[in-house]
Amino acid sequence: MESSLIPEQPLLISPSLAATIGLEESIMLAVLSEAAAYQTSSPLALNRAQVQKRLPFWSDADIQRISKNLQEKGIISIASAPYLQSQNLAWHFSAGVMAATEPKVATPPVAPPPSRQSNQIAPQWQPDTELMAQLGQYNIPDYFIRQQVPEFVSYWRERGEPHHAWGNKFLKQVVRRWREHETGLFQRDQDTPMTSDWRPSRDALELLVRHSGINLTFVEDAIPEFVLYWQERGEVGRTWNTKFSQHVKRQWARFTSAIEHDTEPKRIPENWQPSADVFDVLALANIDLEFAHSQVPEFVLFWRESNRVYPSWNTKFLQHVKYHWARQHALTNTAEQGNQHGQQQSPAGASATRDRSLIQDLTDRSWAS
Repeated sequence: MESSLIPEQPLLISPSLAATIGLEESIMLAVLSEAAAYQTSSPLALNRAQVQKRLPFWSDADIQRISKNLQEKGIISIASAPYLQSQNLAWHFSAGVMAATEPKVATPPVAPPPSRQSNQIAPQWQPDTELMAQLGQYNIPDYFIRQQVPEFVSYWRERGEPHHAWGNKFLKQVVRRWREHETGLFQRDQDTPMTSDWRPSRDALELLVRHSGINLTFVEDAIPEFVLYWQERGEVGRTWNTKFSQHVKRQWARFTSAIEHDTEPKRIPENWQPSADVFDVLALANIDLEFAHSQVPEFVLFWRESNRVYPSWNTKFLQHVKYHWARQHALTNTAEQGNQHGQQQSPAGASATRDRSLIQDLTDRSWAS
């Protein structure tokens, strides 16, 4: 009996199709198209024995994963329960994938598959059971996967970009993060305390300013109060950028909807008082309201004497209080550190309030540089 190194009919794979949808997906598509040529039922179906005969080099988990990828790419729609449970693969080809008249040989399509309709990610999006099982094959623990969901959803909702396979996108991100975590690179974003020199990432600033339309100065003003609040709480976290974005958005929503925006510049009245909405915004910023009230007389006195005009004194006062709140806490922390080290004089670069004029205090933004 003669033997052959190629005892079976080879699979025909289109290189261009493999480059478009992936090598594994192209192999499975070739097998499914061949099986379809000899079936008249709807949906098309293969049981486990038939699948194993055609694809003996893949495990059941591989069959489920790759068929799910074909579905997410819009090439097929799966009509059976998950393969690992049902041991059966039933499917329909999407419109335009297979020719109207099927040849009786394995002839995979050579044209790229049609794209599925793209959608923005849902606010309450969560990975499904299949995706969790697929990530589990990488030995990624469930708790780690769940920790990535809020930041993933928040980031893509802010960007507003549609996509047709959020599960596939989430899988790639989690696998990448897990590899970084295992190699120690992820430690910089995991369970770190808030530090005095913390700054939001470039991506966070871009999302707030360019995509959410928040004024950059407003964002910068929010950094010190955010740092102080979380330093005083002494908590550690891994999503400081997400927390900061939510913190700024809450303030901005209140600020833009409630704060009065005058159109005509005017001199500050002698009996001027900030509106109640100003204190609402300051409360959202976790700033002590008694401290804010104490700043009013000095603020009014200075701007009355300067004879300057502005369209919104509420906005000016908001910036003034935020700056002085941050500066007071910074000086307090510096003094405490000095006392702990037995220092009798202020460290270099830290000046006392009496050494600075009020105009310097009101206009200095060196803390934000």
